[in-house]
Amino acid sequence: MFGLDPSFLSSLFQVILIDLVLAGDNAVVIGLAAAGLAPDLRRRAILIGILAATVLRICFALLTTQLLSLGGGLLIAGGVLLLWVCWKMYRELTVSHEEEQEATEALADADLNADGSVAAKAPRKTLRQAVIQIIVADVSMSLDNVLAVAGAAQHHFEALVFGLALSVVLMGVAATFIARLLHRFRWIAWIGLLMILFVAIRMGLEGLGAFIAIPEIPLLYTPHAVAAGH
Repeated sequence: MFGLDPSFLSSLFQVILIDLVLAGDNAVVIGLAAAGLAPDLRRRAILIGILAATVLRICFALLTTQLLSLGGGLLIAGGVLLLWVCWKMYRELTVSHEEEQEATEALADADLNADGSVAAKAPRKTLRQAVIQIIVADVSMSLDNVLAVAGAAQHHFEALVFGLALSVVLMGVAATFIARLLHRFRWIAWIGLLMILFVAIRMGLEGLGAFIAIPEIPLLYTPHAVAAGH
């Protein structure tokens, strides 16, 4: 109906969920890095972090889509990298409630827990220290985001373009709001983590399928999918 097949709709849903979770996750990391700054410096560091993440997503999107089209070896590497993303996300999802509260307050620049201060318990640091920490995290998480979107989109180019555009918009416009949403509804982030794990396994299997014969695995791997990607 309307030229949309179930595979495309499934890929589109996965892409949107991954974008939401990773944009919020990136924003929380930025908030944690900026939480130890004075209010005026904190706002500057968060702005730098979100702008850098937006630009990096655009740059990696241009590069990664070309790299993933080159063949099985890079799909395997992408799958392994996404497994590492899953591990990082798991560790971030299990941080203490207090640490996450500090990050969320820093992002919102508001006393959300009504204790009379904004991110006052975070370790003090300089703007330079915070910006370096933010940029390093942005590089890693922007690459993670683009790879996850490319893997979830599979061979649906429209879903890929939509997902990459959405990731840029979410990071540039709504990252702080999404971070607060994920703070309130933790289960969304856990579903996102499972989705990225699913994408990582599927990407790795597609890469291996270019080198060895792998039998069909429902939902995860279809031998024809590799052939369609070349």
